[in-house]
Amino acid sequence: MEIDAAKRGPVWSHNEWDPLEEVIVGRIEGATIPSRHTTVTYNVPDGVARLYPLWGGLRYPRLLTDAAKRDLAAFVHLLEAEGVRVRRPDPLDFKRPYRTPHFASRGFCVACPRDAFLVIGDEILETPTAWPSRYFEAFAYRRLFKEYFQAGARWTSAPKPELSSQLWVDGYAPSDEGEPVEFITTEHEPVFDAADFVRCGRDLFCIRSNVSNRFGIEWLRRHLGDGYRIHEIESHNRQPMHIDTTFMPLAPGKVLVNPRYLDVDKLPPVLKHWDVLVCPTPQPISSWRARFSMCSPWISMNVLMLDAERVVVEKTQESMIRALRDWGFRPIPCAFMDFAPFGGSFHCATLDVRRRGELESYF
Repeated sequence: MEIDAAKRGPVWSHNEWDPLEEVIVGRIEGATIPSRHTTVTYNVPDGVARLYPLWGGLRYPRLLTDAAKRDLAAFVHLLEAEGVRVRRPDPLDFKRPYRTPHFASRGFCVACPRDAFLVIGDEILETPTAWPSRYFEAFAYRRLFKEYFQAGARWTSAPKPELSSQLWVDGYAPSDEGEPVEFITTEHEPVFDAADFVRCGRDLFCIRSNVSNRFGIEWLRRHLGDGYRIHEIESHNRQPMHIDTTFMPLAPGKVLVNPRYLDVDKLPPVLKHWDVLVCPTPQPISSWRARFSMCSPWISMNVLMLDAERVVVEKTQESMIRALRDWGFRPIPCAFMDFAPFGGSFHCATLDVRRRGELESYF
């Protein structure tokens, strides 16, 4: 029997598809090109990777920020029209430099709340990100998180990482195609991004990536305890970072997968009774702003489920829209490619705070 909404509290989300009631959507204001660091250079497309070290610490040009703000405004309007309450973080001045005993940096932006925060039931968890430029990003959300806490939510932070030189592989270079994937991060301390995890009730799926090491995955496993199971998926991406362009649960029994980044025949055994939906090849984007995207073309599968049928999808990805319809979903097209220079698409740009449903086991 479903728990009354008032008893669930202000934060309540167990999976990626229960009916969405409240969501945090990111901001572009104050966005600064991330400071030069190996985590940036080897986690963005090659063309952009040559530019970012030269521009690190500067404001994004208005030609990019204005277009992204328009996309965000239209996306927020769509969500509200679909009955979802939208909350926003506070803008921060990310151009201000800061220093710790181990590094110096400037900030980045708060465009993608999914990267740094994981909602598990009634708990908001701040994750230990590996990007120095994102070290203080959580401060933009403090007003919201204090409000949720005071209304009954749990609010936790994983151990703040040192981000010393011991965390990074000296002389790192991505592995060649066909070779085992090599990672930038060592196992010196636990680090992980929330966006390397997706939720299916009592089961979470994750990837080991350039921002999430096994130390971090194990920390989360112990933190969640015996009531949850974490399944690691092997990614063949040469620059692995964030699972939501590789593996995306869409509804009970249905998961969208990237045929380039993983071996469909080697998914975790618990998925053997699920329908595995193979993502169509992304369609090229004509916008010149796409040249500055921090994402791979497979950002096309970075969709947001409003419930087990309605799905927000990039307007230009016609093959994806057709595939979703064929699979029994109700796609809601929305133009969002001008957001890509800031690190993601619909799933990345949101943190679902409250979904109507209960904690279940689907396997």
